[in-house]
Amino acid sequence: RVPAQDPKQRWIEAVQDAQRAMSLVRANAEKLKLDPNRIGICGFSAGGETAALTSLFLDDRKYEAIDEIDAVSCRPNFSLLIYPAYLADKDTGALQEYIHVFAETPPAFFVHAYDDGVTPLSSLVLATEMKKAGASAEVHMYSKGGHGYGLRPTELPITHWPEPCAAWLKQLGVLEKKNP
Repeated sequence: RVPAQDPKQRWIEAVQDAQRAMSLVRANAEKLKLDPNRIGICGFSAGGETAALTSLFLDDRKYEAIDEIDAVSCRPNFSLLIYPAYLADKDTGALQEYIHVFAETPPAFFVHAYDDGVTPLSSLVLATEMKKAGASAEVHMYSKGGHGYGLRPTELPITHWPEPCAAWLKQLGVLEKKNP
């Protein structure tokens, strides 16, 4: 869906969709041959905002339940936040007023470039608040990379971010360690 026009609520439809998707995947985990306790969310840029908020809201669903699927948890078990945008107020540098971090916030892996023109503050401030709350966060901040690099190969060190991400997922027990 296209985000709402209200800047204070521009994220709501995307989070509603993500929450519903989390519940649908978890409700169908057996059929999909997935472990319902190893379901995460990943987002880049504005999608990173959606992924972060979906994790931060825990099971506080942002819409009225419509069927039995909505009784299934919409809380991700972990999040991959790749240059998440809009989490920090551009004027104050603080987290947006509607963002609250709890010890139960799922573990998060952050990747950001310090020269990101949108702002690396979203990652830095959220990770700091997660630490204060007792939640787990791993931050990979690169000096160069800009915004929008995704998985596109470049000559910059940031191009290798999927490698520490995979190691982090193994550490969490999300990815199985392969025997040599």
